[in-house]
Amino acid sequence: MTGSVTDQPHPGVGRTPLSTVSIRVRVIAAVMAVLAVVLLGLSVSVQSVFVAQSNRSLDALLSGRAQLARQLARSGARPQQIVNRVGVDGVVASLELQDGTVLGTVPAGTGVTTVTTTLPGTGRTNGARLTLSVNTSLVSGARDTLRQTLVVSGLAALVLSGLLVAVAVRLALRPLDSMASLAQGIAGGERGSRLSPTRTDTEIGRTAHAFDAMLDELEGAETRARRAEEQTRAFLADAAHELRTPLTGVQAAAETLLQHRDQMSTDEQQHIEALLVGEARRAGRLVADLMSVARLDAGAAPAQDPVDLHEVTDAEVSRARVVWPETTISVTGSVPPVTGDAQALGGVLRNLLDNASRAAGPGGTVQVVLGADGSTAVVDVVDDGPGVPAEDRERIFQRLVRLDAARSVDAGGSGLGLAIARGAARAQHGDLVCLPVPAPGHGAIFRLTLPSPSS
Repeated sequence: MTGSVTDQPHPGVGRTPLSTVSIRVRVIAAVMAVLAVVLLGLSVSVQSVFVAQSNRSLDALLSGRAQLARQLARSGARPQQIVNRVGVDGVVASLELQDGTVLGTVPAGTGVTTVTTTLPGTGRTNGARLTLSVNTSLVSGARDTLRQTLVVSGLAALVLSGLLVAVAVRLALRPLDSMASLAQGIAGGERGSRLSPTRTDTEIGRTAHAFDAMLDELEGAETRARRAEEQTRAFLADAAHELRTPLTGVQAAAETLLQHRDQMSTDEQQHIEALLVGEARRAGRLVADLMSVARLDAGAAPAQDPVDLHEVTDAEVSRARVVWPETTISVTGSVPPVTGDAQALGGVLRNLLDNASRAAGPGGTVQVVLGADGSTAVVDVVDDGPGVPAEDRERIFQRLVRLDAARSVDAGGSGLGLAIARGAARAQHGDLVCLPVPAPGHGAIFRLTLPSPSS
């Protein structure tokens, strides 16, 4: 049926639910079960030993009395004396003579252990048949008493053991309670607390250490996410501000043409139209830069093609000489080939050359120095402009950042060029930095480094 609840995916499908039975209850139940089995086995063993020993004792008693009777018969004791001597202390004696006379009591019923022997001697005792019996009811009573004692003592031992085990388990599981309390505090907004185990070579220690490491990672991720969110908000606000300027110019120029075209001369109209085109191009460049930033943030993998960096550099230098005819731009050195995206690397060099030419100004010089440092290809772009202050050498790579003097906003600069250039370099496992100079006012040095597989 359409819209049925069963049609909707459930996050727990295909997973075994986590059992949430208390560990304390599990441990106590397991210990008590083992203890009960041990006590039961011990009780059965004690009772079996008691019964076996009791039977052996009765057999030994009867055997001893029979031996005594034989000794008395050999010594010439009368039959009645023999019966009287052996039939004491719970032993019943019955002596049947050769003539059929029976002396003593013949035992009857169940629960009786009997031993029969023939007496030696002379006279009437010779060949007489002696029967010795003992009633096992006494042993059975003792066995019942022992069983009751074992049951009562076993139950008492289980109750006492249960209480002691509950206390011991509570103490043993106290670290887990600390973990649960810390987790609840973290969920409630507390930050910075840790378990800090004294040892990490035990089960609890390893668990606590892993718990602390997880909290470090989670709080670090949370901090990074908040910082990224703040940066994104600031970036969007700055981008909107940057876009507002050219769009305002486009709007103003368009409205002027629409409302005052009839009152303007041809030169004035061309000037307004040129202004309109220029502001539109400026907005377009800013949008293109924003799209480049978005691609870098998305982590799109660049191409990995063989690139002749010398050829890319020569092409960009030739372009820069046309765009900046009043600036002297030269190339020296050689660089090994690299692997990467030729178009992206061309964009990095284009940005560096435009910034350097803009900073050098008319009559200034820009030098591009190619080289290698071990397995790394190096491209230095050096200008003789006002330079970059030491405190700004990293800040200029942030988005929408311009320096008031060295890198002024002209020619539609958006403040994203160096950020995009560094992002493109790092996406190809390289880097872009601004190097320190011998003294303030000696220009700026930007270094592009890329790994070279052929070096």
